[in-house]
Amino acid sequence: MTLLIVLALALSIGLGYVTKINIGFFTIVSAYLIGCFGMGLKPSELIELWPVKIFFIIFAVTLFYNFALANGALEKLASHLLYKCRKFPQLLPLAIFFASTIIAALGAGFYTVLAFMAPITLLLCRKTNMSMIIGGMAVNYGALAGANFMTSQSGIIFRSLMENAGINAQTGFTYATGIFITTLIIPIVVLGLYTLWNRKSNSIQIEDIKPEAFDSKQKKSLFLIVLMMAIVLIFPILNLLVPDNSTIHFLNSKIDIAFIAIIFSLISLLMKLADEKKVIALVPWGTLIMICGVGMLIALGVKLGIITTLSEWLAHNVPIWMIPILLCLISAVMSIFSSTLGVVTPTLFPIVPAIALASGINPLILFICIVVGAQSSSISPFSSGGSLIMGSAPSDMDKNELFNQLLFKAIPIGVVAAIVAVLILKFVM
Repeated sequence: MTLLIVLALALSIGLGYVTKINIGFFTIVSAYLIGCFGMGLKPSELIELWPVKIFFIIFAVTLFYNFALANGALEKLASHLLYKCRKFPQLLPLAIFFASTIIAALGAGFYTVLAFMAPITLLLCRKTNMSMIIGGMAVNYGALAGANFMTSQSGIIFRSLMENAGINAQTGFTYATGIFITTLIIPIVVLGLYTLWNRKSNSIQIEDIKPEAFDSKQKKSLFLIVLMMAIVLIFPILNLLVPDNSTIHFLNSKIDIAFIAIIFSLISLLMKLADEKKVIALVPWGTLIMICGVGMLIALGVKLGIITTLSEWLAHNVPIWMIPILLCLISAVMSIFSSTLGVVTPTLFPIVPAIALASGINPLILFICIVVGAQSSSISPFSSGGSLIMGSAPSDMDKNELFNQLLFKAIPIGVVAAIVAVLILKFVM
């Protein structure tokens, strides 16, 4: 049964890639066939394996952030951030990175930011003579780093997966903060080195066209986003700084980002900041199905003890110093063909506590290794990030050249940077 679940997961990923059908549908069917007919579970018992908490959190948070997407606030914010860089064209890669990071951190999420920033970036590459590969890496890195922020889409998913793996909420928040900081620093170093290397030969130029001002609805949406982030972040931070204060501890235990997001969604609806149907339609239903579908199949593996078996094998057959690097490389290979959020982290996060216990490695290092590794190759043209960049290329741009640059330049640069980061992290921690 353990082998069957592993094969079912691999087959689901393969079929999803070949058929272009959401992997979640294949894993749900696999979970039903294996669980009910192979393990003798009742259908009702299998339904209980659906990760309700993860589903509710992602739904609630993205629902609220969609108001700023629907009324154009985040897209206009991107234009303003890029405009600020007009007098320092050599810093354009870093400007694109920070613009993408800020917008993703404000809740747009990885896919949304890439969807509207990638076309802008590739057009900028043509107009300003900036390297396509650096432009693609800048926008991809930024969307990833921002989405990893503790209150944004990926950060919330990471925290939920950690809690499902047995990590308490406060520790999960700390670990998610470590992931965000690491994935923010790596791109700054990579893009900064590129900027320094090319500072003398840089011929980038930015058009001096000022974007339109924010309208009333857009200003209100951005204000509500900042306010919600402040409410959600202040209590965990205060609890870390003043752990013995009972009032802060009580408030921190009652603040839940999903319910806060629903409250702010209702406020946004009452203020008529965007059309309700459009906001609901923008919820990433495909991502929800994929994450929760894979979660069901992984939950069956947990019932069979596959997590413990795999963890013990790694701890006893791989040198301890190699485990973080191995996890990083496994994640990178998986992410070339699959989603970090939908496949890599739901598959590998559950094994972290057991590996940490058996090997004595800090769980934070292992969580970071998985995310850093997965995101190092997420720009692959076979994966969601790279395919979005490919799809955003202007019709007269050489797609074959872009494909080869993403596959043979961007991925090696990303993977090498990830391994170096892991080695430094091991040394520091």
